[in-house]
Amino acid sequence: MIPRDNHATVVRGLLARNPVVALLGARQVGKTTLARKLAGAARRAEFFDLERAADVARLTDPELALGPLRGIVVLDEIQRRPDLVPALRVLADRPRSPARFLVLGSAAPVLLRQSSESLAGRIAFHELPGLSLAEVGATALDRLWLRGGFPRAFTARSTSESASWRRDFVRTFLERDVPQLDIAIPPVTLERFLSMLAHYHGQVWNASELGRSFGVSHHAVRRYLEALERTFMLRVLRPWAENLAKRQVKSPKVYIRDSGLLHTLLDIDDSNHLERHPKVGASWEGFVVEALIQRLGARADQCYFWATHSGAELDLLVIDGTRRFGFEIKRTTAPSVTPSMRNALSDLGLTSLDVLHAGDATFPLALSIRAVAAHRLLDDIEPLKSQRRT
Repeated sequence: MIPRDNHATVVRGLLARNPVVALLGARQVGKTTLARKLAGAARRAEFFDLERAADVARLTDPELALGPLRGIVVLDEIQRRPDLVPALRVLADRPRSPARFLVLGSAAPVLLRQSSESLAGRIAFHELPGLSLAEVGATALDRLWLRGGFPRAFTARSTSESASWRRDFVRTFLERDVPQLDIAIPPVTLERFLSMLAHYHGQVWNASELGRSFGVSHHAVRRYLEALERTFMLRVLRPWAENLAKRQVKSPKVYIRDSGLLHTLLDIDDSNHLERHPKVGASWEGFVVEALIQRLGARADQCYFWATHSGAELDLLVIDGTRRFGFEIKRTTAPSVTPSMRNALSDLGLTSLDVLHAGDATFPLALSIRAVAAHRLLDDIEPLKSQRRT
């Protein structure tokens, strides 16, 4: 087991300050394991698994069941019982509330919508992503890229065992989890759509083109996209646009968030196959984008990409207050400055621009532009100042 102490510390701090904390993330990413660790370290704790009939039965009258409890109360898979949220509001408003509620969810908007209506000012959120480079170590970068960040996929005894687990995960997610998450889209349809998205990974979203390829309307594919995004399977990176004398791209980019799942959907099982695959560059880009966002501690609303119709582009733009940081990602060992980078640096007023590459060294390329070796990301990329303050 790989310890996830940083996330445990953050969640513990949130519980100390808030009556309700929501721990969100994809299925099988480790939410339950982390919650059990926190509950096990507490003086008093109670755990409810809302996929177990016995635990659901105990909560027939939630206020009666939860009211007397003390310490940490964990409610796993809260999206299965959104009717519990009003009861949590009542319990959270008690003077000197004796309990802190840790709710775990695999479908963000369901819980966010309920909490905005009933738990505003009472709930804090923390997303648990897949394993990060900081958690597995820079020497495991290639393994993390190939296998992805789901703990069981990463720690599997062999590459073939990891690939088998990921194939089973995709099948179970589509056949069992999607219906349980109240997503009214046939699993067979979502499977075809997800496989198609793997081939569009890292590209600008074009709903009309995907709709034609899929044989449905652009409204339908947008609904499919939103369904997969809210289960943490996809990252939809929004475009940044401002008043420049250039036509800018205004559609988002779409990535399969976990590189291991991307490789499964592309039928890539080992490193040799990955290096020869035509999507290797796009896979590398998506993997490094996720690694950067985790390292920076950036929120989704701080992260963008930028592109113009004349060809200038920036893979990742992160905004932290008045500071703007740009990142380009290249699957090369010899990065160089391009006109596109210079345009991004000047047009966007970047504080700095880092080019993440597959080589061994970090070195300056030009004023405010440097090449950063991906395996040195932990050493050479600092978390955002706003993140360090928290």
